[in-house]
Amino acid sequence: MSTYSVDVGADNFKEVVLEGSKKTPVIIDFWAPWCAPCRALKPVLEKLAEEYGGRFMLAKINSDENQEIAASLGVRSIPAVKAVVDGKLADEFVGALPEGQVRAFIDRLLPSPSDLVCRQADELVAAGRNVDALALLDEALRLNPKNEAARVGRVEALLALNRVDEARAEFAALNPVHVDDNRLSVLKARLEFAGRATEDYTQLETRIAADPKDLDARLELARHYVQKQAYESALEQLLQIVRIDRKFGDDAGRKTMIEVFNLLGGQEEIVAKYRRLLASALY
Repeated sequence: MSTYSVDVGADNFKEVVLEGSKKTPVIIDFWAPWCAPCRALKPVLEKLAEEYGGRFMLAKINSDENQEIAASLGVRSIPAVKAVVDGKLADEFVGALPEGQVRAFIDRLLPSPSDLVCRQADELVAAGRNVDALALLDEALRLNPKNEAARVGRVEALLALNRVDEARAEFAALNPVHVDDNRLSVLKARLEFAGRATEDYTQLETRIAADPKDLDARLELARHYVQKQAYESALEQLLQIVRIDRKFGDDAGRKTMIEVFNLLGGQEEIVAKYRRLLASALY
């Protein structure tokens, strides 16, 4: 059994294809035992899967036995090859192409050296190692000066290090055409919150511990938490402001909570939880 190719059906389609493609590209080969071109293409794909050594995963699907999967991906004739990246269809072809054309198809899907370095940097950012991440992101940009994902990563790392002016300058240099709209809007909102926070968050925590009704400190601390992407902590501070004094700062607690809700976008669980708590505090 190969490490880099697997038979896929309804029981493991989600795991291998949808989830697996978030880590490495997945190439699906729709075939059937009676299909002569399938028998010609299949060994080519299997050979390349071994040769590329895990840079992509080959998912082999018997279309006769998995008609629902085939129909959901628009398979009308076989062999049909579909490439899935990050859970989405990225490219496809039909028929038994020569090995050279199949290799070119695969190469178009694979991340570049710059992209690979950028992914390593993203892992460091997620682990809080932002200084190390910046060094890798600089290397990614050296390899490919047009890598917008690396520039986005630099904005995120600089924000985490509270180097707001540098983050703002990097953000201004982004080409929005090549950046995911949602990620761009989140960064923009984080920069806006970062520009409002002025006092060190440890001092703010000390002020609140001494006087829980210090609403200026709570509002400032909430902005710090947003900058650090500690959104639930930010919402908790803002909720306390609403509970203590709804009119504070021209309804700043509620209004800022709405801004955070908009910033969170797809994080429905946190948003739903704090919308309920806000409604309870208001009514």
